Amino acid sequence: MYCITKILNKLIVIFKAKSLVHLIKIFFIFGIAGSLSLYLSELFYDTTNLQNFINIYIVNLLIKIIFLILVYQLILLFIAIIFGEFKYFLKFFSKFFNRFKISKF
Repeated sequence: MYCITKILNKLIVIFKAKSLVHLIKIFFIFGIAGSLSLYLSELFYDTTNLQNFINIYIVNLLIKIIFLILVYQLILLFIAIIFGEFKYFLKFFSKFFNRFKISKF
């Protein structure tokens, strides 16, 4: 039991959660956003019939992955708004897009 408590406390620190309940809420939001983004991106991909236009498997896969990442970020913010965690997930959103920012030397 001590080991589980120790792990949960580390997760609370890593995710900067206010409490165990807040950590569970964060994981729940991540789970819903991930599932919904997979479903919606696949639905969009099937609806647009992109696989008929692009015959190269690697290019198809790359387009799916890029679209999935973008959809996931937007859905994550949307779900966070619904659960009242917009400020918390806005930090993740900005950190994600700051990685792609071109820095000056």
